[in-house]
Amino acid sequence: MSWTDFYQRRDAIDLVLARAGRNPGAGLPFADLPEVRDQFGSREELALALQYKWSQLLLGRLGVALLDAEVDALDAVASAWRRTAAEAPVLREVLDGYITDAGPEFRAALAAEQRMIAYASGLAELGEPAAETARAGSAFLALIRDTPTQRRCRHNPFESLIRKMATSS
Repeated sequence: MSWTDFYQRRDAIDLVLARAGRNPGAGLPFADLPEVRDQFGSREELALALQYKWSQLLLGRLGVALLDAEVDALDAVASAWRRTAAEAPVLREVLDGYITDAGPEFRAALAAEQRMIAYASGLAELGEPAAETARAGSAFLALIRDTPTQRRCRHNPFESLIRKMATSS
């Protein structure tokens, strides 16, 4: 792929996301965008490119979140996923809407994301069967999506009180 191809594909993805942002719930725009059809041979190929974009965003967030030693892996992964979804809501909506139409390649990419979530959160270890690892990641993703965000106190409340008292004296 040349740099020209790269930029044309990037622009096509941006066009798809802009269109989807203007028409929430309309699904993955493809057929009515000739510029996109020129770059991607099918809706599946476009969806795979969008999934790759999501995976790159999520992987970056996971890497940063897991560096925080005060947060356990489950909290770090949940926070990273939620923050990525909040920063790219249109991308997340388009991908979620495409799942029912997904072909085998997209489903394989989705299973890879689920395995990444399972490994990063500590719910699976290398060497475990891929299908079981993907199921663990899928179940954890369902919990992340269905559980409201909660603020958790990282410090003991008593410790926080002592700190406040120490600074006031």
